[in-house]
Amino acid sequence: MKIIIIEDELLTAEELKSILENFDADVTVEAILTSVAEAKNWFNDNQTPDLVFADVRLGDGLSFDIFRQVQTPAPVIFCTAYDKYAIKAFEHNGIDYLLKPIDRTMVEKSLNKYKRVKAHLTGETIVSRLDKAMALLEPNYKQSILVRFANKIVPVKTADIQYVYAAKGNAIIHQTDNQDYIADFTIEQLEQSLNPKIFFKANRQYLINREIIENIEHYFNRRLVIKTSCPVPEKIIVSRDRAQEFLRWIEQ
Repeated sequence: MKIIIIEDELLTAEELKSILENFDADVTVEAILTSVAEAKNWFNDNQTPDLVFADVRLGDGLSFDIFRQVQTPAPVIFCTAYDKYAIKAFEHNGIDYLLKPIDRTMVEKSLNKYKRVKAHLTGETIVSRLDKAMALLEPNYKQSILVRFANKIVPVKTADIQYVYAAKGNAIIHQTDNQDYIADFTIEQLEQSLNPKIFFKANRQYLINREIIENIEHYFNRRLVIKTSCPVPEKIIVSRDRAQEFLRWIEQ
C-alpha cells in the first residue's frame, strides 16, 4: 500500500510515518509533503498513491486546495486540530477525519476502515460512493478519558461528563455523580477529543454537555447565559461572537 503524508509539522509527519510503516509490512510511505504547492507538484509528476494522510491547514493554505486543483482518485484521511472542517473534508475525497493529537490506535482504526471501504471505492469517484463508505465508518471521538485520582488512574466515560471547567490552570471534569477530576489535558485538547455534536466550548472556562442545558437567556451586550440542570461554579456565558454558532449547535 503506497501512502502519501501531507503535513507541515515534520515531527508529527515522522511519527505518523512510523505508525503507518509498523502497521503492515506492505505499507510504504512514498513521500512527506509539507505544503499545498509541493503536494500539487508531486501529484502532477507521480502516480496516484493508494491512500493520502493530510493535515487540513498548511503554511500556504488548506489542503482542500490540492484536491480541487489536482484530479486524483486517491482517498484521503484528514488529520487536523480543527473539527470545523469535517463536512468539507468529505467533499474532497475524505473517507475519515482524525482530530489531533492523533495516536497509534486512531491511525490503525482508520487504516482498517480504508481496507473495509476499498471495494466500494474501486472504479468510481469517492463522492459517488460516499454514502456507502460512510455507513462503514465509526466515530473516532474518545469514549473514555483517563484521569488521575487518589494515586490511581481512573477511566471516565465521556457520556458521564456534564461539563469541563477551567480553574487555576487546571481542567476540572465534572461527572453526573458530582465527582470532580483534574484532567491531564487542557480544555482545548479535550474539546478536540469529544464529540462536537454533544459538547460545546461555551467560553474559555467551560466545555459543556448539551444534556445539562435547561434553557438559555439573553444577557448583557447580546451575550447569552446558559441555565443548567446541575450546579456550576460560575455562570456559563456565551460571548456575542459565539452566540449564533451556539444556537445553531443547539438545534442540531
